[in-house]
Amino acid sequence: MKRYRMLLLLCLLLFSLTGCTRARGPVRCEIFSMDTHITITCYGKEAEAAADAAAQEIERLDRLWSIGVEDSEVNRINRAGSGSLSIETREVLDTALRLYEETEGALDITVLPLMELWGFTSRDPAVPTPEAIQETLSKVGAGRLKLNGPELELEEGQGIDLGAIAKGYASARAASIIAGFDVDGAVLSLGGNIQCVGKKPTNQGRVLWKIGIRRPDDGEGYLGVLTLTDKAVITSGGYERFFEENGQRYHHILDPASGYPADGGLASVTIVSADGALADGLSTACFVMGEERSVKYWRAHAGSFDMILLTDDGRLLVTEPLKEIFTSDMKIEIITKQ
Repeated sequence: MKRYRMLLLLCLLLFSLTGCTRARGPVRCEIFSMDTHITITCYGKEAEAAADAAAQEIERLDRLWSIGVEDSEVNRINRAGSGSLSIETREVLDTALRLYEETEGALDITVLPLMELWGFTSRDPAVPTPEAIQETLSKVGAGRLKLNGPELELEEGQGIDLGAIAKGYASARAASIIAGFDVDGAVLSLGGNIQCVGKKPTNQGRVLWKIGIRRPDDGEGYLGVLTLTDKAVITSGGYERFFEENGQRYHHILDPASGYPADGGLASVTIVSADGALADGLSTACFVMGEERSVKYWRAHAGSFDMILLTDDGRLLVTEPLKEIFTSDMKIEIITKQ
């Protein structure tokens, strides 16, 4: 099984090192957290301090939310069936529940029992029986979570997993911390989730960041390049993490309605937004919803995010505000606000 393939390539010439190091100007900090490889690159007078502070914040949030950390806040609540939420966890939960309602359940943080059933939380995934899937679906539904102030209560058998939104929230928090230092610019990569701060210093002056978006069917090819700053660029696709059984591929983005891997006709979804948590959650939700529902959702919420959709049949769709900052060798279909 291939795990966590990079979706985006930063157009930076940097050394591959561990820890925080300075090379030809930028400071690059590499850590492994949130179950992925993370790179934080900062430029400016206080670049080293900024990168270190950002890394510490990401690791702190990972200790709150990771289902791979035994005593994380999320695991404690899942085991007990209830518990008190920290401020950060409540903020993430509020965003996730809002998106659950707005996307009609396409983003659902209670899919953990399904993820466990399929074996995506282990090293031994396998296709469950239809009967097991139907039984497990009875435990899924974020609308049944009970919130009373800082207290969260789960129904029996439920479990929450913030993985579909946590990295986006963490990257936004880290970017905010970096912006408080004397830096010229920074870019963060959290397993393919990209967050840009300021501009990149070059010999020709400070320039916008150029973010290349990978083709899901070609590890070396690109759908195109975005030129921007102070945004999150987050991509989801069924090729990131999958297994094969009896000649068929099964990816890890499960449809909470069916209990099976989402089959909405999209090969990849890229969300661009100033809100990292929103971008992260919508990259998953839109992949589940498919083209028609995603376009309808964007038209109802235009201004809060933009998107790039690659369909299974090779069509490339881009929301109208991105047409001036996205370039591609492929034919582009513009999604208008009509």
